[in-house]
Amino acid sequence: MERVELECFLILAAELHFGRTADRMRLSRARVSQLVQRLERRIGAPLFVRTSRRVALTALGRQLRDDLEPHHRAVEAAVARATAAARGIKRGIKGVLHVGFSSPPAGEVVMRAAEALRISHPELGVEICEVPFSDPFGQLRNGEFDVQLTELPVREDDLGEGPTLLTEERVLAISSRHPLAAGEKVLLEDLADVLLLTIDGELPDYRLEHHVPARTPSGRPIGHGPAVTNMQEALLLVAGGKGALLSAAYYTRPGVAYIPFEDADPIGYGLVWRAGDDTSAVQTFARTALEVVRNTQRILSS
Repeated sequence: MERVELECFLILAAELHFGRTADRMRLSRARVSQLVQRLERRIGAPLFVRTSRRVALTALGRQLRDDLEPHHRAVEAAVARATAAARGIKRGIKGVLHVGFSSPPAGEVVMRAAEALRISHPELGVEICEVPFSDPFGQLRNGEFDVQLTELPVREDDLGEGPTLLTEERVLAISSRHPLAAGEKVLLEDLADVLLLTIDGELPDYRLEHHVPARTPSGRPIGHGPAVTNMQEALLLVAGGKGALLSAAYYTRPGVAYIPFEDADPIGYGLVWRAGDDTSAVQTFARTALEVVRNTQRILSS
């Protein structure tokens, strides 16, 4: 049995869409279909139910997915650790550290920490990149990032989490033409009067509920608008009046108003890494990021 068949099965089991599976694997739809059919012949029974409108797992398909996922994740983790070792991170604080950030405030801290490390640890290179909006942990898991500064909480068994480094006021990004944009504050109950943009991607249920809640605190339903994959797409729809977005940061764009919540808890940001992979380089970056935040707080309070 070829690994590509199993990988194709697991991606299709998550996406339930041949087109998106083909895009993720960089294959044609015909090749994806061929791999699935080959695996089904090996198994001896259908793993998916296919119609012109939907793809769904059979009971056997769900069983195979549940049995395979832990082992597939373990293989990916092993490859990620080998990749990190090859980059020299395992040899202390030499090499290149790849750091992700999930929003402008997090990016500012990451950039300042990277600049500080260029002076204090010139032997450690730091490369930074934004975390994909629709896949918050994928690049961390596969080794493209070694650590990332992202919204908390993180409830993933295979990821480690540091303390909260900074907090940001939660705001509602909404069209400047919407009636709520005229106010200075909004309430969580006001979400019943808007359509929240949904996120099309690999988000765990608890993070999806955090970004796109289904109901207000009193239980009123919240309408959901189009699905987006990145922040620029989301802001384009917000400016066009197609939906609103819960955010922890201000992204400059004409036609978008940011209204703070009066009753929502602030969003915290912390460092996240692969469990058991908090190398010397990661620890050094964490200490530097904490120092950057503390220095900034001292300047603001003086």
